[in-house]
Amino acid sequence: MEALLGFLIVLVIIVATGIKAVPQQESWIVERLGKYDRILQPGLNFIIPIVEKVAYKHTLKETVLDVLEQSAITKDNVSVLFNGVLYVRIINPVDASYGVENPYYAATQLAQTSMRSAIGKLTLDRTFEEREFLNAQIVNAINEAASTWGIQCMRYEIRDIKPPANVLQAMETQVAAERQKRAEILESEGRMQAAINLAEAKKREVVLNSEAIMTEKMNFAQGEASAIKMVAESTAAAITSVAASLKNDGGTEAASLKIAEQYVNAFKELAKTTNTVVVPANTGDASGMIAQALALFNNIKSKV
Repeated sequence: MEALLGFLIVLVIIVATGIKAVPQQESWIVERLGKYDRILQPGLNFIIPIVEKVAYKHTLKETVLDVLEQSAITKDNVSVLFNGVLYVRIINPVDASYGVENPYYAATQLAQTSMRSAIGKLTLDRTFEEREFLNAQIVNAINEAASTWGIQCMRYEIRDIKPPANVLQAMETQVAAERQKRAEILESEGRMQAAINLAEAKKREVVLNSEAIMTEKMNFAQGEASAIKMVAESTAAAITSVAASLKNDGGTEAASLKIAEQYVNAFKELAKTTNTVVVPANTGDASGMIAQALALFNNIKSKV
């Protein structure tokens, strides 16, 4: 009885060891008598105890690997330290089991050597500028070499690039000098622009003043022209009115009387404005002066 009980216990243990529950996003490799047999998919699986065994277990999730810090020499012979992060994923569990001993270790070592080779093709300044180029170079190199490893490099990111202390100090000095240079250039450009603005303002002031003077003279000339035109029109109207009046009855006598009156008054005003007066010989004869004025009027009338 005890022997039967012991046999049953051993049988249960053997059967239990043959039941395998594979988690999601994992792939287990089964070997039968030391030879690859099949892949266990996620879920409940059964294997033959003793004859079969799970030789490898792989996760199909994307895995993050630290690429340790190492040194490299740039194209201009500057030694730098760098490290990074590698993102890989197993896409073929069989090749990952039998194509390489440790696919993750192989990928990190290949990333280091590829990074060292890529940095050696660039100068120090371009090393900081071409991070995306370096990342792409490493990804391509790993995927090309790991085609038989069952592993795929999704991306690589450079985390730090550290130049020597003296080189770093020189770079900081160069950056400070460049910033000072840009500040001086901006300041000089500001002064130049200010001088240009002042000159442009003076130029516009002179132009506006000249335009104002020209406008003032034009307005004054137009005013004088208008005034002369108005005086001429008034004079013409007056002459026309006088001419019309002379044609009326008694017009000639009235004009004669007016001219004689103005003739006499002219001599009177002339004596008030100057000390030297040239007068006709018959100034005492008022009737003679009037006759002389009328004769002058008649003479002008006859010519007209």
